[in-house]
Amino acid sequence: MSVSAEPTSVEPRRNGSAPADTGPARTDTLRPHAEHAFADELAALAAQDDRPRPARWRLSPWAVATYLLGGTLPDGTVITPKYVGPRRVVEVAVTTLATDRALLLLGVPGTAKTWVSEHLAAAVSGDSTLLVQGTAGTPEEAIRYGWNYARLLAHGPSRDALVPSPVMRAMAEGRTARVEELTRIPADVQDSLITILSEKTLPIPELGQEVQAVRGFNLIATANDRDRGVNELSSALRRRFNTVVLPLPETPEAELDIVTRRVEQIGRSLDLPAVPDGVDEIRRVVTVFRELRDGVTADGRTKLKSPSGTLSTAEAISVVTGGLALAAHFGDGVLRAGDVAAGVLGAVVRDPAADRVVWQEYLETVVRERDGWADFYRACREAGA
Repeated sequence: MSVSAEPTSVEPRRNGSAPADTGPARTDTLRPHAEHAFADELAALAAQDDRPRPARWRLSPWAVATYLLGGTLPDGTVITPKYVGPRRVVEVAVTTLATDRALLLLGVPGTAKTWVSEHLAAAVSGDSTLLVQGTAGTPEEAIRYGWNYARLLAHGPSRDALVPSPVMRAMAEGRTARVEELTRIPADVQDSLITILSEKTLPIPELGQEVQAVRGFNLIATANDRDRGVNELSSALRRRFNTVVLPLPETPEAELDIVTRRVEQIGRSLDLPAVPDGVDEIRRVVTVFRELRDGVTADGRTKLKSPSGTLSTAEAISVVTGGLALAAHFGDGVLRAGDVAAGVLGAVVRDPAADRVVWQEYLETVVRERDGWADFYRACREAGA
């Protein structure tokens, strides 16, 4: 027996959340969903988007890519970049979602996999909240469906007693579902996606029914390069995905741009000082992270040992944001070396024994000898004392 896959067949929505187009977000939300934070840009793109749109897409693939990469519309509206990286990576990801293949965003920690996933879902479906967060304890019900046990005991298995997962709701509504950290989910739970992605059907054997995905449904999963071997995807499941690797920023300038943009966005929500006064310190943090990550100084002259951590762009953003908070609440509002030193130390020295040796060697042989870095050297020495 096949069940009609209308949006009403899987109500109510998870956690009582409403679709992105039912009203504005609260103005005091600490971190609005992408479809709310960038509602004006999405509306401007939709108004001027005259290109073909796949079924139930809010924007054409071209407009989705423009939303992520940024640009200027014919009426002068500026679309801010959400992702700074190779254009082809975004184009392949968007094109994948327009087919019947699911999308797997793969990369080392801090390469904006979750960020890109959220913005893709917001631009395609207008709703980025159909999310399954993968952990070692994620049950199969989080991907398929669960039960309201009070109704189940009172009336037996029924549609009223069934609690749909975000994936089931996305299938019924023709939207984009998201699964974060797929490789952290137990292998047997991962494989519950195989039928969904290959047959576009979710069986409900307890009721002798099924939910069939309507046009517009697709799924974005993210996975961490460093987690290979934790719960490696089966070959059957991996074939259901088109894998797109999100690289680390190619140049220091690109990484500096990413960190500065994100810190500005976060800082505005936290009422922190403006970033421009601290660009020099941001550049230092980015330089330190890149050199230790790459195992060589920027000029290529000195080989370095790399610490155990990833020293990702996301960690650089966190360090700078923490430094801005220190400057705002315990300084003069200007980001200085002393405000970021402790954060840099905490990011680099994850293993107290091995990483501290790596950091001390870098501090004494590179930072100490670098022109114009004397204040940074002193601040880092004090932070590690």
